Amino acid sequence: MPRFSRPSFLNPLRIQMPVGAWTSIGHRLTGILLAVVVPCGVYLLDQSLRSEQGFAEASAIFSLRPVKALAVLLLWALSHHLLAGTRHLLSDFNIGSPLRTARRSAWFVNLGAVAVASLAAGVLL
Repeated sequence: MPRFSRPSFLNPLRIQMPVGAWTSIGHRLTGILLAVVVPCGVYLLDQSLRSEQGFAEASAIFSLRPVKALAVLLLWALSHHLLAGTRHLLSDFNIGSPLRTARRSAWFVNLGAVAVASLAAGVLL
């Protein structure tokens, strides 16, 4: 029976994954990020709808530069998650399933999300 050499140390940073794998991993991570941020958004919405003072406090929070940067990150996450989710749904119906088309759509998702984030950064920051 032949012995197979197995890696003694697995470095995930050295593994070369195709663009579709990166898009899929990004889809999962952005979903987690968006789910974590929902309670904060609900709290700020609640504060802003309670009174004029609450609205002023919520507006003051959104005028801070780190919060604007977080908003750009969240817009990137939302656009990436939306585009990647649409890509996955289409692949469930065998639309865009051939390898060349799948790679092209994965690049479109990644670059489209970066374009949305760049536009948001230009407007917000």
